[in-house]
Amino acid sequence: ASFMINKETKSKIIVALDVQEETKLNFLLDELQDEAIYFKVGMEAYYHFGPSLIDKLKSKNYKVFLDLKMHDIPNTVAKACKVLGGLGVDILNVHAAGGVEMMAKAQEAFYSQNKAGILIAVTQLTSTSQEMLNNELHINEDIQNNVIHLAQNTKKAGLAGVVCSPLEVVSIKEKIGSDFKCITPGIRPKDSATDEQVRIQTPSMALKNGSDYLVIGRAITNADSPRQAFQKIIKDVENE
Repeated sequence: ASFMINKETKSKIIVALDVQEETKLNFLLDELQDEAIYFKVGMEAYYHFGPSLIDKLKSKNYKVFLDLKMHDIPNTVAKACKVLGGLGVDILNVHAAGGVEMMAKAQEAFYSQNKAGILIAVTQLTSTSQEMLNNELHINEDIQNNVIHLAQNTKKAGLAGVVCSPLEVVSIKEKIGSDFKCITPGIRPKDSATDEQVRIQTPSMALKNGSDYLVIGRAITNADSPRQAFQKIIKDVENE
């Protein structure tokens, strides 16, 4: 039974490959071989390596979350989603702030190329605080309510889920449905630094609250032994 749990926990952890050096990339792929199932490719890695990185990961049978947070006029985002859908990524995202029409067109374009993958939307970044939302973005709303509102727009546009902080998962699932996917960055293993993220949780708390996937970067990728760091996270989750 414990092996089953292990495999299931592993498949919920997405390791963020925020790198632009070939040597570091290859080191991480070697270290996490036979461990990681899912990798996230964000702007830093994608803008450096380009589509060849997706091909490389897919050729090794990894699942890929391409995290580019597209936000532009509907037509532009739709065309980009069509191209990126053709790369065979498992998860792709746009920014919910682009609005319902943008998201709906993106979904249609992505799906036309990629029936197996899912499109999701970013609500508010985990670095956004209540104070920043109100004073800089002039959105005079409680951050939790704002995230739920953006998630409802995402569902209305026909997308499969959202990127949100682990603190919002429970309310999103309650309001929208348990099959609406929640992918959560802002995950910090028990003894690691919080860096600039303000809305965070430990891996086991986030999974207990219903998060479908945990995005974990530095705590694994900056460790002396990424393999050991990954294994320790799995162990902690299963022992709590």
